[in-house]
Parts: sequence; C-alpha cells; structure tokens
Amino acid sequence: MRREKAQRRVFSDSFKRQVVKDIENGKASVAAVCREFSVSDVSVYNWLHKYSNYLQKGVKLVVERHSEMYRSMELEKELKEVQAALGKKQLQIEFLEMVIELASKELGTDIKKNYSSRRPSDSRVSKKRGSK
Repeated sequence: MRREKAQRRVFSDSFKRQVVKDIENGKASVAAVCREFSVSDVSVYNWLHKYSNYLQKGVKLVVERHSEMYRSMELEKELKEVQAALGKKQLQIEFLEMVIELASKELGTDIKKNYSSRRPSDSRVSKKRGSK
C-alpha cells in the first residue's frame, strides 16, 4: 500500500503577523489559533517569537512578587486606609470643636482664649498666686 503525502501548507507572512497581533491584543489564544487553522502550537509559538514585539525568543521576563503593579496596588490600598483615618480624625476634631463651642456658651466665657492664656510659666498667673 502506498501512503498518500499530506499536502504541505504554507502561511504568508502577513497572515502570521495578523495571528500574532490578534494573540497580543487578546482577541485569540494560541490554543484557539491551533484549533481554528489546524496548526501545531510549536508553529504558532515560532510565529510569536519571530513576529512579536513583546515575546522575543531568548528574552526572559522576570516576575517578582513585589512588582510595580503589585506595589502600586498596595500603595492605593494604604492610601485609602490613610484617607479613612484622616476622615475619622477630622470628624473627631469637628465634634470636639462643637463641644468647646457649646461649653463656651454654657459657661459664658471663651474657653479657647482662656485656655491658651493660662500657662503655668505665665508671669500673670504666678503674680496672682503670690498676691493672695
């Protein structure tokens, strides 16, 4: 019995470039291209290495745990936490200022001014104490 030779297919450079472009843009996967055009994955990866701007053969892509993207996500998370803490502190300040204002009205005196003028090292305070 004589075995029939399979017909050899040759794909044009423009076709290969288009397939590589589709894979790079996420429009197709290597497996999908292999199924659709009955091409081996080795051939598709060879096209990628030959025509891709990003997937060059012999170039290593080092992926670290603390990559730039990971670090920026961590910083965004930390920023949100700091903003939440800042908002909480701002609410506390506003609350305390309202309490001081209400207490000032209740006592009939400006607590902020009186508090800032009474210092132990103030000469007026020590003269008053000494005169009694």
